[in-house]
Amino acid sequence: MTKLRSKAKVLLCTALLGAGTLGVAGLGPKANAADGDPKELQERCATRVSIALLGTSPSAELMGSATPQSAVDAMVKTPEFIERFSRFANTLMNDEPGANSAEDASFHVIRYILQNNRPWKDAFIGGLNVTNQNNQVTVVEDANGLGYFRSKAWMDRYAGNELDNLKIVTAYRMLNNALGLKLTATTNAPGADVSAAGRASPACRGCHLDGWYALDKVADVLTRVRRENGNVTYVPPPNPDTARSILGGKMVKNDQELMNTLVDSEHFQFNACRTAFKFLYGRAENVCESQAFDKCVEAFKADGMIQTAIATVAKDASFCQ
Repeated sequence: MTKLRSKAKVLLCTALLGAGTLGVAGLGPKANAADGDPKELQERCATRVSIALLGTSPSAELMGSATPQSAVDAMVKTPEFIERFSRFANTLMNDEPGANSAEDASFHVIRYILQNNRPWKDAFIGGLNVTNQNNQVTVVEDANGLGYFRSKAWMDRYAGNELDNLKIVTAYRMLNNALGLKLTATTNAPGADVSAAGRASPACRGCHLDGWYALDKVADVLTRVRRENGNVTYVPPPNPDTARSILGGKMVKNDQELMNTLVDSEHFQFNACRTAFKFLYGRAENVCESQAFDKCVEAFKADGMIQTAIATVAKDASFCQ
């Protein structure tokens, strides 16, 4: 493994789900390259590539190609791929579908950046917003936008209900969506103290105060929720111009600086390639796939495009073996 991959794995291994052992969804385990004649292997590869990227059976042209993986770069530019990947990514970033389409702001923004050939980081820090007028959901350019994180429907969905109006749920979603952080919420017993003092108890402080991802500390740089007469609005945090030390010593003042810090990290690159593996294989990467994973990371670092990350994995010889 490379130093980058090893470091990211050490920092994230306690929070991320472990890798599985399945092959491409619907295709079973990887085929042995030594099995079958060359024609059968080409057709098997064409089927694997087409289903994984487009969700459809291969065309006659692809099925007859001696090098099906040479079509990957063109496939990741198609409307079929864009729609399929946008929906897939949305399922990673939300536990369930939104109550309405605007709540699935991640889907709309991701589809928009793919359609416009913009870097993956723009889904998280780009000047964009998701509007909903008469049930028509639209992505618009907005200098005050922050990917989909300042879209009103998304903000309301993940505002949370903490007693002191901290947006702890929002903080977790930002870390989860950008870095793939996975935490399991504990179920409070009746009468349990869910206040700031309760979250500082030994059973809770690991996630809320002590970890590098300490949720209370991350939430402290975000706006606060204000609920009045059924309306939800957001106000600046106390001392908004004062930087806080979070994420292992990074100085951050607001959600913009928080997200810039996340997308500039090695963990963001790692998670982009983990997302590529999950999309193509239906699971996270295995240790034995470290070379393909590291090629993905290097390719993604070079241009910042999620399409490049996915194409690099799909074109690797191991994908059709």
